[in-house]
Amino acid sequence: MRGSNLRVLHITLMEIQTIKAGSLSTISWVGDNIIDWAKTTTYLANGTVKQGGTYYSFGFDAAITSADGQYAFIYKRLGTKGLLLKDGEELREINRSYYCADAYEYPAAFVTVDGVTYLIHCPLEYCRIDFENVETGELVTDIPGREPADVFHSRFEISPGSKYLMSKGWVWHPLDVVYAFNITECLNNPLLLDQWHLYDEHTAEICTASFIDDELVLLGASDESINDEATGFLKNHIAIWNILTRTIESKAKVDVEFGNLFAINADFAWDTVGHPKIINIKTGEVVDRQEDFDSGDQRSSIISDSNTPPQIVFKRHTKQLAITDKEGITILTPSPQYRQ
Repeated sequence: MRGSNLRVLHITLMEIQTIKAGSLSTISWVGDNIIDWAKTTTYLANGTVKQGGTYYSFGFDAAITSADGQYAFIYKRLGTKGLLLKDGEELREINRSYYCADAYEYPAAFVTVDGVTYLIHCPLEYCRIDFENVETGELVTDIPGREPADVFHSRFEISPGSKYLMSKGWVWHPLDVVYAFNITECLNNPLLLDQWHLYDEHTAEICTASFIDDELVLLGASDESINDEATGFLKNHIAIWNILTRTIESKAKVDVEFGNLFAINADFAWDTVGHPKIINIKTGEVVDRQEDFDSGDQRSSIISDSNTPPQIVFKRHTKQLAITDKEGITILTPSPQYRQ
């Protein structure tokens, strides 16, 4: 199917492409294409739609894909059920704790270390991170002595070089938090997964974060944040945090609503609260926006079933966002001046 499935609009600073799709369940980048793994349907960049032969009949509404495109995990964002796939075929069911599962996003990420791919999730306790060998099902981090901190882990993200895992979750009552874990060190000593890392010595509530590289993290504190007077990281501020030196390298106030950041590079980031926009993360200035497009209002891992945000997936290599909407899938591409 061609022609009518694709619409491309060119504006000054970003390209907007809409791929029409009837009933979507999940979206995930695989190369230059987008796959709805729950329906094994592929949406090519040129607008062609390739229907698959398998449909997983459940309320799955999110998906992630391994770096090589071989494995996928489809799941219900505000549920306990997931399904691990290999080449689109079912490997096994995956579950998480029921505890507050209807209030915050399911934590899951893939990482490949020394040729072995792991699904990182919380299968045993809401507050305990484990690495599961996707082929064998072994929880390689399930060792005696695990005593996890009381954190609702969520919105997992892997750094560009697969060095760090970041959890963007929350603690009671409720307060958004961000923690990072050295993946190799945690595989060698899983007890490190039970310790609090990254921003634990500061008081600001971090509602959003995104890896810039394997050393720098973009952090965001919303208008509901607690001011951190010691560092000057205040409400409505964004900051660049150095994991290695444990210091803030820069910070800036943002004069618009924000809270769902995707770092493009060390100078610019996407934000999708209200509508897509590009923010200069050194100055806090909004340098581009698309006000005609509704991209939800998510600012936290805590979301409600009555106002579940659209699916938004970031493609790190090209800095593109794919967002579900009423017409199907909208792909946003920043202009070259923001991708350099």
